[in-house]
Amino acid sequence: MVYRKRRAMTLPYLTTSVDPIDAEFRSTPEDFEVEEVPAYPPSGSGEHIFAFIEKRELTTKDAVHALCESVGADSKAAGWAGLKDRHAVTRQWVSIFGTTPDALTKAEIQGVRVLEAAPHLHKLRTGHLQANRFCIRLREIDPSRIDDLRRVLAEIETRGLPNYYGEQRFGREGDNAERALRWVLGEARAPRGRFQRKIQMSALQSQLFNRCVAERVQSSTLAKVFAGDVMKKHHSGGLFIATDLADCQARADAWEISATGPMFGDKMRWPEGEARVREETLLKEVGLTLDHLGKWKRVAPGTRRFVRVPVPEVGVTVSDNTVNLDFTLPAGSYATILVREILKRDAQPPKTG
Repeated sequence: MVYRKRRAMTLPYLTTSVDPIDAEFRSTPEDFEVEEVPAYPPSGSGEHIFAFIEKRELTTKDAVHALCESVGADSKAAGWAGLKDRHAVTRQWVSIFGTTPDALTKAEIQGVRVLEAAPHLHKLRTGHLQANRFCIRLREIDPSRIDDLRRVLAEIETRGLPNYYGEQRFGREGDNAERALRWVLGEARAPRGRFQRKIQMSALQSQLFNRCVAERVQSSTLAKVFAGDVMKKHHSGGLFIATDLADCQARADAWEISATGPMFGDKMRWPEGEARVREETLLKEVGLTLDHLGKWKRVAPGTRRFVRVPVPEVGVTVSDNTVNLDFTLPAGSYATILVREILKRDAQPPKTG
């Protein structure tokens, strides 16, 4: 079997010129703060109530469920743009159907505060999110390593952050990708529930995507444009094939566009030429074929994902042996990957019950 648990821990680092910087991370929820930048504000009318909540030590699902219970709403009709970490202080928009803004703002729930609420015409859907703002706190850091930390950040700002999927993408035991691969290949039964099938297939897609990015990081080609690459515009999200390499490389250097990697699926747009050969080879290495992808197209239709994302400016505040980092990442990218580049180890939260 190709995959092993915690495969993501073996991913190569971008900033290998800087030695690991030892620090304490996520010793308290306040060490990891995140706030959503919504794709659009609530309209002010409609039956769905958008609530901007702050939660602590709760998953998004648990917070929404508790909120629905407190106001007598159906949690199955609730929505959110993205799932946020449990061991953190997070602020995000959710939508609740069958209540009022006043009822939500008055709700008293341990670990959850409703900061504002307003009506909207439609349910909030997954992915309806522009970006996430992070405030990360690193404790017990050696003050003599601050310049090294700034070197790591400067390199990321110049070259971009590898758009790896973080550990949480692969399940509590880190084996969801392996589980999916087994049943896709016919070596095991697929889960009965569609949700579990989707979660495991998503982990398999993510694992393969991480391998694609890892190859670019290892070969120092994260920002390079190859003939036939599927390029993506950072502003609009439009896709196109790289044919004029000089022009595409200039646009990539200016952060207008970046290459994408595969989230394999039947409906995914393929690159051309040698770029396609590389991705087909990646599939073959784990024994997958286009027929396998076609069979599970309803669970994992496939898409393209940036191999790198911009981190244009990271705010750094130093106080004795504690460092605060403030930065924004596009929706779907992981702050723990940036912290991983500093620590040179996977930035996992403490285990909780």
